[in-house]
Amino acid sequence: MGRSRLKSRKARPPAAELTEIKKSEPTTDDLLLKAQELIVRCDYDLAGRFVERVLQRAPDNAEAKEILGVTFLSLLPPNPGAPSSPPPAAHLYLAQLSDDDPQMALKHFASAVDILMLQLKGKERAVDSTLTKFDEDETRRTIVRALVGQVEIWMDPAYDLCFDPTAESNCEELLKTALQVDPENTEALQTLASVRMSQQRPDEAKETLKRAWSSWKDLEQDDSRLPPIASRLNLTKLFLELSLFTPALTVLQGIMASDDEEVEAWYLEGWCLFLMSEKAREQGGKLDELTWEELARDSRDCLETCKTLHVSQSHPDRPILEHAKELILKLERLGIQPSLEDDDQDEEDWEDYEESESDVEMS
Repeated sequence: MGRSRLKSRKARPPAAELTEIKKSEPTTDDLLLKAQELIVRCDYDLAGRFVERVLQRAPDNAEAKEILGVTFLSLLPPNPGAPSSPPPAAHLYLAQLSDDDPQMALKHFASAVDILMLQLKGKERAVDSTLTKFDEDETRRTIVRALVGQVEIWMDPAYDLCFDPTAESNCEELLKTALQVDPENTEALQTLASVRMSQQRPDEAKETLKRAWSSWKDLEQDDSRLPPIASRLNLTKLFLELSLFTPALTVLQGIMASDDEEVEAWYLEGWCLFLMSEKAREQGGKLDELTWEELARDSRDCLETCKTLHVSQSHPDRPILEHAKELILKLERLGIQPSLEDDDQDEEDWEDYEESESDVEMS
């Protein structure tokens, strides 16, 4: 449960070099103009690449999203230039772009699943090979993502669909299909656990989460089968909702081993330790042989690091920063001070001691 230390940042190129790089890069307006020209010439594939470059810089650029929507619609009937076999990626992109129309998003997700299911049946009939197996696994994962995407729409309180009488049964059916396609898929299992929590079935949710975690918890950090950090962060949130603190900390330690400047990981570790501190106070002052004050101090250290990284990275998730500040204020009122400065001083004292010992040995 010890705190990780931030790695030293890599040196940046000189200012003059950065200026030269910036001058050579096309602006967002240049990229959008080029994409529009390509659409006029019906070169939708290349237009999409230019728009994706814009969205990499500015994910919420409205004009880029609109152009991307036009680009992918061109690949679907009844557009006269659409291919005879529409690419599922077009439906998947359009589903993600249909934020303001959940019904349309559901239709695009469902269309993508239908196309991918046909592809999967074709792959299953194909002669087995390493390449075929890889393609089949990726197809299964894509199908699951599309099915989970539909579940998330049905469960989203921002849409009226979550109040539909058929919402629960639709989610159950979609997740049943997802787990038939890929029985150990972490994303599907985590979503199922979330559904079980909304159904007030915490014991089943816990078992499902443990099943999701068990498939990869012993993998090395460089193993390609390890879920992406975003998925592991979501798993951590579910663990915390169910007060499964030890698994949550274990997952977070793995994330920080890959990226010790991940803002949300520091926030969740601070939140986890804060909850553990509260539980320790309720139980007489200790939890897992640690006092509530020790847990609280570790919590504050994590939250302070989260706050520092959030500001330095201009992180877009403001609620994380606000909640971190709120928790720090609560800890402050309890008399808990950050220990980072003390730790640094202890480290300096230890280095001085080592140097003096080395001098004695050399004499």
